Amino acid sequence: MYQHYFRSHLIDQYLCLSLMPHFLVSSNPQAKLKSFAAKIIQLLREWTETFPFDFQDERARKELKEIAQRITQCDEENGTIKKSISQMMQNVLLALSTRGQYQEIREKIRQPVTDKGTILKAKAQSAQKDILSVCGDPLILAQQLTTIELERLASIYPEDLMQIITHMDSLDKDNHKCRSDVTKTYNLEAYDNWFNCLSMLVATEICRVVKKKQRTRVMEFFIDVARECFNIGNFNSTMAIISGMNLSPVARLKKTWSKVKTAKFDVLEHHMDPSSNFCNYRTALQGATQRSQSANSSREKIVIPVFNLFIKDIFFLHKIHSNRLPNGHINFKKFMEISRQIHDFLTWKQVECPFEKDKKIQTYLLTSPIYTEEALFVASFENEGPDNHMEKDSWKTLRYTMTAVVTVLEADTRSM
Repeated sequence: MYQHYFRSHLIDQYLCLSLMPHFLVSSNPQAKLKSFAAKIIQLLREWTETFPFDFQDERARKELKEIAQRITQCDEENGTIKKSISQMMQNVLLALSTRGQYQEIREKIRQPVTDKGTILKAKAQSAQKDILSVCGDPLILAQQLTTIELERLASIYPEDLMQIITHMDSLDKDNHKCRSDVTKTYNLEAYDNWFNCLSMLVATEICRVVKKKQRTRVMEFFIDVARECFNIGNFNSTMAIISGMNLSPVARLKKTWSKVKTAKFDVLEHHMDPSSNFCNYRTALQGATQRSQSANSSREKIVIPVFNLFIKDIFFLHKIHSNRLPNGHINFKKFMEISRQIHDFLTWKQVECPFEKDKKIQTYLLTSPIYTEEALFVASFENEGPDNHMEKDSWKTLRYTMTAVVTVLEADTRSM
């Protein structure tokens, strides 16, 4: 990971290559030169495989090609080094192409937001599919969520995580034209957006149900799904579901909550309690990691951390600890800890998903319309009226806004 702190040039002034003449002072300089060239190739291969996005811009690829041309001169007879370099360059281009295609596909799967003016149509609601009609088994839904999580986890690369650090460094130096402008934090933002969409989907599924008995059933279903996710090791979906159920439009449904068996939900909230820097969650994460290390089956190897907490940990590791010690030496302890975090992440993302995709369920999870926060409140107040002055004022404002939107929509319809 250290190359990210010196990446203004691929290898600053070809530092490694400048050492080659020292190997010529020997009884067999050609053998020494080939040995050194092989080590340089190994270094470049590991770099390009682990951080392919470092070579997204043309300048980096040009520098890589220049180094490759100089190294090939060390083995002009049998061409072994030349073949290795050629394969390495092809792999870089393939990795960049694959990643670009994945981003384009993911860009098309955006969560649509339901219009505020139509969400209160009870008849329309009854005609819509709901989560229970698509999947009534909490374990199966947890497995499908885990499949989505692992796919999105696999799209995050080490250099994406390092953007947290390079972006901070660029801000500290007031240098906004560094490579962080080229390799933006798109993948991190997309994963965070998935977390938010899942939370809002949970809240939408609950708030849009008109009948209290059915709403209670949906709540208890999501509690069971969150518990199954937790048992699998999918902590990100667990936290997203809990967050969705704790959103104000859902949390205020006191009559519905009074009918819910909340014992299992209380246990989950205890596990994901934010107090003491999420101490309980971190203990569970450590346990899942240890289980994964000794596991024989893919199911037991799954570890999906709460991603925004994972990102914050790296952020604060870099923010709190300086790059250098008071004596001017590099703070290797800091960099080793960041490296350990990234190594753990690489281990988690490489786990092969043991669950078969269910196209119908995944399509629903990824494309089902979700409400805005304002629309959630409207639906929530329709289900259970306001019970204090603050809620009454909010409901009055929302109804006024809703009426205005409906009027505009009807006017647009008549003019067509």
